[in-house]
Parts: sequence; C-alpha cells; structure tokens
Amino acid sequence: MFAIARSELLQIFRNRLVLVTMLIVPVASSAFYIYLHRAFPKLGEVLGVGPIAAMLVFLVVAMGLYATTVTTLASRRQNLFLKHLRSTAAGDTGILTGLLLPVTAVTLIQTAVVLAVLAAIGGAPADPLLLAATVLTAVVMMLGFALATAGLTTSPDHAQVTTLPLMVGTMVVAGWVAFSDTEEPGPLKLLLPGGSAAELVVNAWTGDAALTDSLLLFAPTLAWAAVAVVAATRLFRWEPRA
Repeated sequence: MFAIARSELLQIFRNRLVLVTMLIVPVASSAFYIYLHRAFPKLGEVLGVGPIAAMLVFLVVAMGLYATTVTTLASRRQNLFLKHLRSTAAGDTGILTGLLLPVTAVTLIQTAVVLAVLAAIGGAPADPLLLAATVLTAVVMMLGFALATAGLTTSPDHAQVTTLPLMVGTMVVAGWVAFSDTEEPGPLKLLLPGGSAAELVVNAWTGDAALTDSLLLFAPTLAWAAVAVVAATRLFRWEPRA
C-alpha cells in the first residue's frame, strides 16, 4: 500500500495536468480570495470570513481532490496499471488506499494551510473541531463521488468532461449557501451536495449556530457520502471496457 502511495505521489508532481488541477489552480484561487479580503477590508466585513472559508474548502476538495482523483484513476485504468496491481499480493482495498492516500493527504494539507492563513488574516474559527469534522466529511463525500465518476470516465481527457458537472455544481451550491442573504438557508440548498457542508463551515467559523443545529447539518452530507460510496461500488471498474 505504501509503495503504491509513494509511487502515486511522484506521479502527481510529474503530470502537468494533475499538478495544475490539484495544486496551482486551487492555491492561486485561494490566494486571490485571501488577497481580496486583505486588500478590501470592507468587502471582507460584508462577506464575512466564514463564507470565504466555505468557498475555499470546496474549491480545494472539488478541484484538488475530486477532479485529480478521477483523472488519476482513469489514467491508471487506461494504461492497465490497475489490472497489473490486482495481479499482485495487494488487495483491492490496499490498492485503492495506496492510490488515494497521496492526493487525500495533499488536499488536507492544502486545506489546513489555506484556512490557517485565512484565520491569521480574518480571525480564527469559533469551533475548530466542528470545522475539522466538516472538512473530513466533505473529503469522504468527494472521494466517493470520484470513485463513481472514474467508473464512467474512459480516459484522462474524458475526465475533464465527466468531472465538470459535480465539480462546478458543488462549488456553486457552496457559494449559494455561504453567501446567501437569508439567515436560514432553505431546505433545497442544504439538501444539495455541498450545501449542508458549506453551512457547517460557516457555522464553525462564526459560532452563531447552536451545536445541536450544526450536528443536524451533518445528516445531508453523510447521506451524500453514503450515496457516493454505494455508487462507487457499483460503477467503479478496474479494467477498460472491451
């Protein structure tokens, strides 16, 4: 498992498309958000740090984790690397863990660094534990969706098409919820993928919501994570279609 993970980590930094999708675009976009907050204090006061944090989290997990995972798995299946790995002593769980561990670790580090910088500029979150739990739940959800989407993706180039709806959709929903003018987001916003998680990030940062209310918001995200895992078990393929 760790040998596979080490090999995948090296591949990440050798593949320009993956490197741009996973590191450069999310980091550059995050830096832009942070710059706006720093350069225009009044804008930061109007928007609030919580909504910006929610957008940054989903920017990283959607582009850095989801899109990269789909591209990586599609590439490994296309060149029959997945088929080769299954002929070794490593089990299916160990193979997938090894393949997903590097991108997941890099995503978590990215998220931690971006949020730490945002906290240093705009103030620390009121509930760091709730924030951490929300990020981890969002990561699990997006990993499940990535495995499912990879099953429908025939090549790394095709991944640019298959990842677009969910990647853009979750970021739009996160922004819709985070920057909503109403104090209470509607049920539709919270039930869509990323909606409740975005609201949780805002609550964790501001501390305005009661803990019981925040805990209830985990239900939609966990439900989507379960749906994603079930979809992954049904759709993920180890070999190219004949």
